[in-house]
Amino acid sequence: MKLNYDAETDSLYIHLSDRASVDSDEVSEGVVLDYDSAGVLVGIDIQHASRQTDLARLSVNKLPLQHLDAA
Repeated sequence: MKLNYDAETDSLYIHLSDRASVDSDEVSEGVVLDYDSAGVLVGIDIQHASRQTDLARLSVNKLPLQHLDAA
């Protein structure tokens, strides 16, 4: 899983897998779910992210992490 923030567009994208997105569904204003060709959720796009979440803090709780990359 990867989290990418684009300050220029103020969007936060949560990559749930490396599979390509072929379909999208806006489930609420500014929140778009992306699906692969099998209908499996592969990503979440949060538009206007700085207004919807605290981007200054990231908390990870009880994830079975074996590796953590920080950019």
